[in-house]
Amino acid sequence: MTNTSKLIIRFALVAEQPNLRDEERLSSVASENSIAGIKRYTGFVRANQLFSLFDHVSLDANPRAAKTGAVTDAITTSLEETPHLFPFKSKGILIGTSTYETLQRNRFELLFNDPEAEGILDGGHNMLAIGIHILSAVATEAEIKKVSLWGDMKDLWVKYRSEVDKSKELFDFLVPVELLVPSNPEDVEAVTQFEMSVLEICAARNNNAQLTPETKANKLGLYTEVQERQFPEISARIEWKSNEWVSDEKRPIKVRDLLALAWIPLNLANEAKLLPIDVSVTPQNIYRNKGECSKQFEKLMLNEHVSSPTEGPTHELHNDVVASCFDVLRDLPKLYDKIYAEFPEAYNKNNFKFGANPIVKIYDPTKRQVAKDKSGYVVTQPTTHFTSQLVVYRYPDGLIMPLVYGLKGILEVKDGKIVWATDPYAFLDQHLKSIAGAYRLVLDLARFDPQKLSKNQSSHEFAVDQFATALIKHNAHQSA
Repeated sequence: MTNTSKLIIRFALVAEQPNLRDEERLSSVASENSIAGIKRYTGFVRANQLFSLFDHVSLDANPRAAKTGAVTDAITTSLEETPHLFPFKSKGILIGTSTYETLQRNRFELLFNDPEAEGILDGGHNMLAIGIHILSAVATEAEIKKVSLWGDMKDLWVKYRSEVDKSKELFDFLVPVELLVPSNPEDVEAVTQFEMSVLEICAARNNNAQLTPETKANKLGLYTEVQERQFPEISARIEWKSNEWVSDEKRPIKVRDLLALAWIPLNLANEAKLLPIDVSVTPQNIYRNKGECSKQFEKLMLNEHVSSPTEGPTHELHNDVVASCFDVLRDLPKLYDKIYAEFPEAYNKNNFKFGANPIVKIYDPTKRQVAKDKSGYVVTQPTTHFTSQLVVYRYPDGLIMPLVYGLKGILEVKDGKIVWATDPYAFLDQHLKSIAGAYRLVLDLARFDPQKLSKNQSSHEFAVDQFATALIKHNAHQSA
């Protein structure tokens, strides 16, 4: 559903680029290449003229979510000590919208039809710092200290909105503002060109702040179907764009961790020649090079036979094979955690001792208290990566990454789609013990070295074979 935000901002000083005189100087071809369907208004806006921006605009259009830190601290210090120098010390705020109207007295009426693509494109940390600075005049010190994210500041802004308005004369310092709009808002082609350019502008403006490939891909809508198919409790913990915390987790899950797992079904789809292009990742890269997994994911998703732009740069998935892989991906984080939690005991049931290896730590407060050597124990109970399930053993994920990839052995192609050949949860309940017994060979060869295990393609292929063999036995037993 599209949300609409409409507001008016007033520049103290503003310049239009290109203006009519500039356009007359340029040839028609040069003009087309130079302005790229974009008109820019640059100037200074008094902070108290930005109140409507704080009222109605989110940071959804900014590829990175803003949070407090050294950057915002430096900005607020500058506002407190030298507000008259702020417009020359800061690059300010970048605003973009495809729907606008120029009014008298340097005023602009802005309409943000799509907050995901329009609004504050860059300068989120400036906006957050300015908001905190303004609220410091009316809110308590304790409340200000609790502000960490943009949402925290907005909640406080709503609470003190009337008090802020009464103190608006205190905030007449200038803020650099750049407004990007279509060169011709009545020309559908120019508007479309503008919308397609906004994301690239965002990426370029945020380059010096380490805009990640995943953040850009998220803005392109390449993760929408993945996000919508995922279990809500897991999706809420994933950092879909940099610095964004959807929950209270101190360490949100990186989106690349999820995308890496997507290549378990996607690799099978590629082997079956079901993908429109030949694209895959080596099994070991799912652990050692998640950046490559993200890069290949973007390459696949941007293929015209997989997705296409619908509204501006936002892409929509229309490939049933890839969609089926995302359905499989829904289960993989939970299965990942299930293997991590249950593998040690499955290994022990084969008369082995998983906890005997120094790389493995055990949570057992009672035994730790009386143990002479406490190095094999942990004080804090460990949890699994995706679902934060409490577990007894803590060990490097690299030890079981080949087993996670082994789940590929219980996938199959059915009606041109990738699906589970059997219930994967019930399958693990029945067969993880036997698979763990066979997997000891791989652990011994690698001497329990997680790096050797997870970075060796043979260990992954071995695990896939073990799962596939167990599936054959499982099916034979089911049909007997």
